[in-house]
Amino acid sequence: MKKLCVNVDHIATIREARKTNEPDPVHAAVLAELGGADGITIHLREDRRHIQDRDLRLMREIVKTKLNLEMAATGEMAGIALDVKPDQVSLVPEKREEVTTEGGLDVLGQHGYLAGVVKKLQGAGIPVSLFIDPDPRHVKAAKETGAVSIEINTGKYSEAKAERGIVEELEKIKQAAFQAASLGLRVYAGHGLTYKNISSILTVAEVEEFNIGHNIVARASMVGMETAVREMVRVIQSGNRAN
Repeated sequence: MKKLCVNVDHIATIREARKTNEPDPVHAAVLAELGGADGITIHLREDRRHIQDRDLRLMREIVKTKLNLEMAATGEMAGIALDVKPDQVSLVPEKREEVTTEGGLDVLGQHGYLAGVVKKLQGAGIPVSLFIDPDPRHVKAAKETGAVSIEINTGKYSEAKAERGIVEELEKIKQAAFQAASLGLRVYAGHGLTYKNISSILTVAEVEEFNIGHNIVARASMVGMETAVREMVRVIQSGNRAN
């Protein structure tokens, strides 16, 4: 059964727009769990543009499902993760000038360094996932770092407009997922997924879990977080039954 992790970063984005105390992403996480989320994802960025250290620490106490911490592979962030001990760390690339994550990790170019961070975190009992593009070279390199899972970047698939582009990107995802599973990696997927475009990704047998944030938060602004999550859970469950 494919699972859903809800990213509540953009609840914090709304809060930080006014530098006030609401809406609270911790409250949103609780509502997401009530709506059927299998986990909560947050990205603690170096510039603290949305999620704050306080949010992470409170969520560690309150989240009852899986707490997945997205973070850059820096010494500061590794130290925070080792202190807070989330249920999972997802290493992602990070640039201050980007609006959102623009692509997967350069696992080939940073292989030795990433392997060191993975070893440190997993040595402390924190499973590590690497956010990568659906590229066979990066899948192989991800395995060699010692990480236990990958999250396939579905950004290009989500942004594709023409049918040909959608089909091509979906095929890359399918091949990367098959390769990763064959190597013994657990496979997750996320970035730009919506209530509509997730249907094709649901057909990828190896994908166990989705990380979805912006589209759910956008829907939640209209119908509430619990309802928005329930709607996405129903979409995923329908795909589970179909496959």
